[in-house]
Amino acid sequence: MTVRLPVLVLVHQSTSNPGRVGEVLKLLGFTLDVRCPAVGQPLPATLEGHSAVVVFGGPMSANDDHLDFIRQELDWIAIALASDKPYLGICLGAQLLARSLGAAVVSHPAGQREIGYYPIVPTSAGRELLNGPLMVYQWHQEGFTLPAGSHLLATGSRFPHQAFRYGRRAYGLQFHPEITATMVNHWTTEGADQLSCPGAQPRAYHISQHRLYGSAVERWLHQFLAGWIGVTANAEMVWGQYHPLHVSTPAQGLPKAYDWPSTTTEIG
Repeated sequence: MTVRLPVLVLVHQSTSNPGRVGEVLKLLGFTLDVRCPAVGQPLPATLEGHSAVVVFGGPMSANDDHLDFIRQELDWIAIALASDKPYLGICLGAQLLARSLGAAVVSHPAGQREIGYYPIVPTSAGRELLNGPLMVYQWHQEGFTLPAGSHLLATGSRFPHQAFRYGRRAYGLQFHPEITATMVNHWTTEGADQLSCPGAQPRAYHISQHRLYGSAVERWLHQFLAGWIGVTANAEMVWGQYHPLHVSTPAQGLPKAYDWPSTTTEIG
């Protein structure tokens, strides 16, 4: 039996959990080393003892330089990338990756947010990530410019940079594939004040859309994580092949990327 090193998981609140991402990684045979730098838990000096790293979201911003742990993570990402181990940044984790690579992280130019389910579509380079459009869960008010040398893999109508790859094994996802029904309920309860922000969807819509689209995202997540970390997902695990959802937003109808240099607001 192959002994696999644990996956380092960075969360940003003591109450956070890796949700569906953690569940899938465990199904793929990995244990999780969960750490919260925000409460003083240390980052490893190297990734020699880990198979990969996943950096999740949180209610803080990648621009919060007054927070010691944000500055620490921004500096530490260079160590993670130099290790050539798989890196996955989700929402704040993607924004931290983007900023560490020299990109800018800012609010939407019109003050809009994405809080709820929204469609993303693959770019021409993004067929490695998505076979077609996918409805995904979002909770953020900031986005990021595309880092130099990276490849845009998925885009959206409100925030154009939804997924990118840097190098061979580092990915940033603006959306939240880890979300579960329990997490949707928790986030929309604890973060109810955010649901009245421009662009946010009402709580009932979050719940109904998760029932419609959650399973498709979960099937995609199984396949993506298996390829990202370099193992094989069996048929029972992925519950059949992923078939892209048919959504009404065509790729050609999406605006070009803004020239703008995200505070993330998810409950985590």
